[in-house]
Amino acid sequence: MTFTPVTDPVAGSVAVSALIGLIPLVVFFVLLAVVRTKAHVAGAFALLAALVVAVAAYRMPLGLAGLAASQGAVFGAFPVFWIVLMAVWLYQVTVVSGRFEDLRRIFDRIGGGDVRIQAVLIAFCFGGLMEALAGFGAPVAITATMLMAIGIKPLRAAATVLVANTAPVAFGAIAIPITTAGSLTGIPAAHIGAIVGRQTPLLAFAVPLLLLLIVDGWRGLRDAWAPALVTGVTFGLAQFLCSNYFSYELTDVVASLVGLGVAILFLRVWTPRGAEAARARLGGVRPAMAGPGATEKALSAPRVWLALFPYLLVVVVFGAANLWRLGVDLPKALASTNIAVPWPVLHSAVVAADGKPLSSTVYSFQWLSSPGTLLFLCGLAVAAVYSFNDGGGRYRVTVAGALGELWRTAVKMRFAALTIMLVLALAYVMNLSGQTVAIGTWLAGTGAAFAFLSPILGWIGTAVTGSDTSSNALFAKLQQTAGHAAGINPDLLVAANTAGGVVGKLISPQNLAIAATSVGMDGQESTILRKVLWWSLGLLLVLCTLVFLQSTPVLGWMLP
Repeated sequence: MTFTPVTDPVAGSVAVSALIGLIPLVVFFVLLAVVRTKAHVAGAFALLAALVVAVAAYRMPLGLAGLAASQGAVFGAFPVFWIVLMAVWLYQVTVVSGRFEDLRRIFDRIGGGDVRIQAVLIAFCFGGLMEALAGFGAPVAITATMLMAIGIKPLRAAATVLVANTAPVAFGAIAIPITTAGSLTGIPAAHIGAIVGRQTPLLAFAVPLLLLLIVDGWRGLRDAWAPALVTGVTFGLAQFLCSNYFSYELTDVVASLVGLGVAILFLRVWTPRGAEAARARLGGVRPAMAGPGATEKALSAPRVWLALFPYLLVVVVFGAANLWRLGVDLPKALASTNIAVPWPVLHSAVVAADGKPLSSTVYSFQWLSSPGTLLFLCGLAVAAVYSFNDGGGRYRVTVAGALGELWRTAVKMRFAALTIMLVLALAYVMNLSGQTVAIGTWLAGTGAAFAFLSPILGWIGTAVTGSDTSSNALFAKLQQTAGHAAGINPDLLVAANTAGGVVGKLISPQNLAIAATSVGMDGQESTILRKVLWWSLGLLLVLCTLVFLQSTPVLGWMLP
C-alpha cells in the first residue's frame, strides 16, 4: 500500500484541511504557553494530536504515521540532540578545568566591563559566527552558556540568545537554506541570496538594540545604544555587501567578524554609561582582582590563549569542515561519509503524485560530518590540551575526566532529549501526512495579498521543523508557484520564505528546548516562549510589511 499526501483531504477543501492541520500546533503552544505544562508533556500531546489528524483527517495509514514519527524521533536524537549535548559538554569541560574563570576575566575587558555590551557581542556577533559555521542549535547552546558565565540570569540569557539567533539564520551553515531553495526552484541561489541580503539586514540593524532591552530594559538601551547600533548597522551592511557582491555562502562569516571588529574599535572611543550599576543590577559578578589594570596582571598571555582555545578551535574546525578546498575538498570528503538510510517501509510507501518516493523519507546518518561530532572532536582536543596545567593544579583536567563529565551532562539533559525527539516526531508526521503543505497551500491562495503573507509560511515552516532549511524544502517551490499564479515576483517570495524563517526559529520548540537546557531551565520552555513570542511576532510583522512593499513600486527598487 502506498500513500500520497494531498492538500485537500477533508471535504475536498484546502481551507478546512489546513485549519484541521493546525490543530497539533495549537495543542502544543496552548499547553506550553497557556496551561504551562512541561515541554515534553506538550510535545507528547501535540504528537498524539498530529497522529490523530494524520490518520482520521488526512487518511494516512496508522502504521505509516507511526513510522514517520519514529524517523523524526531518531533525527531528533541524532543529529539534533547530539549537537546540543556536545555544545553543552564543551562548555562543561572549560568549567571543570577552571579555564572559564579566565574567560570571564577576558569578557570583562570587552566593552569596558559593561555586561550589557558583552552580552550583545557574544550573542549577536559570536553567535552569528557559530550560526554561519555550524547552525542547527549550536549557536544557541554555546552562547547561552557563555552569557550565564558573565552573570546574565537564566531567563534573560535564554531570551537574548534566541532573539540574537534571528538575523544570521538565513545564511546559516554556509547559507544552506538559500542553497536548498535554489536547488528546488531552479532560481540561482546567488540571486535568492542577494534578495535576502536586502531584507534581513534591516533586522540586523535593530536586533542588538532589542538585546539591550531584553538584558537591561530601557535604561540599558539609553546607556549603551551607540555601540549596539554600530554593531547592528555594521553587521547588516556587511550582510548586504557580501551577499550581493562577494559570496552569499560566506555572508554570516564576514558580517560577524566585521561587526565584532568595528564594535571593539568603537568601544575604544566611546564608553557606555552605568556599567557598574548595570552589573550590580543584573547580578553579574566582576571577576576577582578586578580594577584598573588588574585583569591584565592576573592573566598571562598563555592563560588568555588557553581560555580562548576551545572557541578558536571550534571556529577553525568548522571553517575547515565547510570551506577547505585547497588540495582536498574537505566538505565533500566529510559529506561522502554520510550514510543514507531509506526509512524501512516508509520510503517505498509514501510517494509523491508522480509515484516517486519522497526524499524526506531517507535518513542521513552523519556520523562524521555532523556539527555534533565535530564538537565532540573539539572537546577531546580541548581536554587533551587542558590535561597539561600551567603551574596551577586547579586547571588540570584529564580526557577520562572529560568523558565522565559527558555522561553526567547527558543524564542531566535526558528530558531535553525527550522533548527534542517528540518535537521532531511531530514535525515529520505533519510533513509526511500533508498537514504542513496544506497550511502553506491555503495561505498561498490569497492572491495579491500573498506578498504580505508569504513570510508567514517561512515562519510556520521553521517554527514547526526548527530549521530554515527544512522550511525552504517544504515551501520554496510552493512560494514560486504561488508567485506565478498571483502575478508577484516569484524570486521575491522564495526569498521571503527564507527571511520569514529566521524569526520563526525564535519560537521553534526545538530551539526553546535547547535554550532551556543550556541555561538550566529544563521544563520551563513555556516561560521562555512567553518572553520571546512577542519579539517573534513583531519582527515577523516588519518582514511582512517589507516584502509587501518590495512587491510594489514603493520599495520595488530595492530588488536586484
